Amino acid sequence: MFTIDQYVKVQSLEEAYELAQKKTATILGGCGWLKMGRRPIKTAIDLSGLGLDQIEEMDTHFKLGCMVTLRQIETSDALNAYFGSCIAECVRHIVGVQFRNCATIGGSIWGRFGFSDPLTLFLALDAEVCLHHGGIIPLREFVQMDYTVRDVLTAVRLPKRGQKAVYLTHRAAETDFPVLACAVCKFPADYRDNGFRAAVGARPQRAALLSDPEGILSDGVTAESAAAFADYAAEQLQFSSNMRGSADFRRHLCRVLVKRALTALAEEV
Repeated sequence: MFTIDQYVKVQSLEEAYELAQKKTATILGGCGWLKMGRRPIKTAIDLSGLGLDQIEEMDTHFKLGCMVTLRQIETSDALNAYFGSCIAECVRHIVGVQFRNCATIGGSIWGRFGFSDPLTLFLALDAEVCLHHGGIIPLREFVQMDYTVRDVLTAVRLPKRGQKAVYLTHRAAETDFPVLACAVCKFPADYRDNGFRAAVGARPQRAALLSDPEGILSDGVTAESAAAFADYAAEQLQFSSNMRGSADFRRHLCRVLVKRALTALAEEV
């Protein structure tokens, strides 16, 4: 369990930003993973009084406040109606309902954990993050940023571009971290590189994004093109070993899950 010297429930984002510039300060999300450690926190910053716990639907995107819980995302009629079952699927394995009632999307995305299910799916959906001082940044860029950047993630935006996605994982146990995670997304055909995006997480490094610059899927998804793109993904990405699986096993899983996701996506769209 972590320890806190000073707890501050901030009254504004600017106050939170100023406090967060100190390396000894930590912004609190749902504290789901934070409480697993033993780190001392000099200043704990609580954003819960700023109204950042709402899911808002705009004409061009959904805006998820940083304090929106994973359970809110899982049960959102608007999100699930627009994007399909992938939204609920990407969080339903995360520990249990009680945990998902606490864990926040801001903490899940800001942490850029290799095992993060939402990070993998949101990367494929071409999400954006809203930083208080840094502005709106594509998630594909944010995921590569250094942890030394001191800012406040205020919201995550999911663009409404008619995209559909399938999310799949392989887990050793139902609520364990994924051994490998895979999201495949299809945008309208005029959206860069045939509109296909694949994100692979739990490699066990941070999720990585792939498009289809070679046009493997340009004539649509068939058994042959799905297998070819799955091979391409497995060859392009790096995999490592840890207690949950070897690099070779993860590379094999990448081929299997990407092919399955593409096949399922073709049936949906």
